[in-house]
Amino acid sequence: MHPQLKTCFPRCFFLLILFLLCSTQSRAGDDPLQKSVVKIFTTMEEPNYYEPWRTGTQEYVSGSGCVLPGNRILTNAHVVSNAIFIEVLKEGDSQKYIAKKEFVAHDCDLAILKVDDPKFFEGTAPVTFGDLPFKRDKVAVYGFPVGGEEMSITEGVVSRIELSTYAHSMRTLMDVQTDAAINPGNSGGPVFKDKKMIGVAFQGYNGAVAQNVGFFVPIPIVKRFLKEIKTGVYRGIPTLGIWQETMENDSLRAYYGLRPDQTGVLVTEVLYQSSAWNALKVNDVLMSIDGYPIANDGTISFRKGERIGSQYPLGVHFLGDQIPFKILRDKKPMTVMVTLKEDARLVPLIQYDKQPTYFIYDGLIFTPFNSNYPGITKDTPVDLKALYFHDMPSPDHKQIILINHILSSPINRGYDSKFNNLVVTRVNGHSISDMKDLIAAFDDPQDGRHVIGIDKPKEVGTTIVLDAVKSKLASLEILEQYDIPSDRSDDLK
Repeated sequence: MHPQLKTCFPRCFFLLILFLLCSTQSRAGDDPLQKSVVKIFTTMEEPNYYEPWRTGTQEYVSGSGCVLPGNRILTNAHVVSNAIFIEVLKEGDSQKYIAKKEFVAHDCDLAILKVDDPKFFEGTAPVTFGDLPFKRDKVAVYGFPVGGEEMSITEGVVSRIELSTYAHSMRTLMDVQTDAAINPGNSGGPVFKDKKMIGVAFQGYNGAVAQNVGFFVPIPIVKRFLKEIKTGVYRGIPTLGIWQETMENDSLRAYYGLRPDQTGVLVTEVLYQSSAWNALKVNDVLMSIDGYPIANDGTISFRKGERIGSQYPLGVHFLGDQIPFKILRDKKPMTVMVTLKEDARLVPLIQYDKQPTYFIYDGLIFTPFNSNYPGITKDTPVDLKALYFHDMPSPDHKQIILINHILSSPINRGYDSKFNNLVVTRVNGHSISDMKDLIAAFDDPQDGRHVIGIDKPKEVGTTIVLDAVKSKLASLEILEQYDIPSDRSDDLK
């Protein structure tokens, strides 16, 4: 080798590596998609369902979001739920800007933020929407997950497209599964395919349960959300309000009159005041929904070679829409129109951005049972779990009212710590359908006493009796003693 080359080769090699590094950094810095992504900082205050007159402790979380046309920011609802203060930071900047919630859709876990200072959007670029991907399509997730401060980009492929449970709302809606890493902090960040946004990262499995499994809210759900808020309000995604049974058994199908060439699912319950109420009946066989034939396993043909749960059409419709159902009723085919309504469960799903409802009388704390309530303790009573899963609303049964627990006082002496998580059935001879019934019943004592019927006889008995004459003074003393500002929540005043 020529003597000159001994020194020239290392220098050339070094210059080549430096050139490659600079080129790579230039390409990364020029990625236009990074200009669409922002980091979100949220201070949130969880409601206190054990002492509902108090606020919970503050928590600090961070997530991701993306810029939309019109200087708005799209993120997950769970990133800004129960928020009392929100800041946003764009990529490559050091100044945080104050943001506010404009629209929140807890059911599909999406939210829109606005920033009043127009300087925030200088240098940003709104995303462009793409279409729903197919399995094995390559996707990229942008965001600010744990593990560092700078933006992270992870890549993977689409693994599944189906209906599943959204952890934030417990609603069953379409989502897309990917093996691209989605970790805490990625929530609300955009998912891209071919430089177009096709979804919003929102949840994943604990590493102990599954590896390389993440999910994003697909673009049809995102577009539905954005279309609805153009009206100036978000009302929610409708539900049908039935319980159903698959009909994969030949004898079952024959019993209800299905021919071999017909398929469907069997209606086993219809919820009071739901979309299906007064339109569908128990023992109807649903053969198609909104033009989609329903298979015996409860799925519909979604795209070529793909099937999805028959609830899918509900997730792209709006409250008030009418959709057709082809059914068999008493073995006779017919078509019925169903007007879509909001969820009609007896026990509401998880609630956010609102304070708990409560009423205190003689130290007894009354609250309606909802899905937030079991969070008080890991040992949720079995009877409450049964009510959550199986109890149904009716004209005389609109809420489940609980005695949360009792604030000890001379007037309720003898009703100890076992008197908690009790379902109230009657007060002073009046059946209790909701909180308004409860409050009204206390205005009608029996022979100078308040008699409260409870549905938990094995542990504590069936009745609580209180002195109605002493109640007014006792209630005031209890409020003062326990530093409670009011005997009821604002929504009951």
